[in-house]
Amino acid sequence: MYLDSEKKKEIFEKYGKSAADTGSAESQIALFSFRITRLTEHLKINAKDFGTSRALKMLVGKRRRLLDYLQKVDIERYRKIIKELGIRK
Repeated sequence: MYLDSEKKKEIFEKYGKSAADTGSAESQIALFSFRITRLTEHLKINAKDFGTSRALKMLVGKRRRLLDYLQKVDIERYRKIIKELGIRK
């Protein structure tokens, strides 16, 4: 499995406040970004996998909504996570 509990803890430690911080916007955005990159790689190989394509579009939408929320609430945190993850709008 590509996303086990150890990998999640690592992502949460790096982008959240701690390993147990699973609810902050930054940690969720980082987790979604990791999953998006994995699904994008999968779709490059399996172009006709429409279920994965739909899941990817839904994840991108969730991440976009979280980024919009973070931009409204705290612009500095938004800029920091955008820069760390290399996401562009």
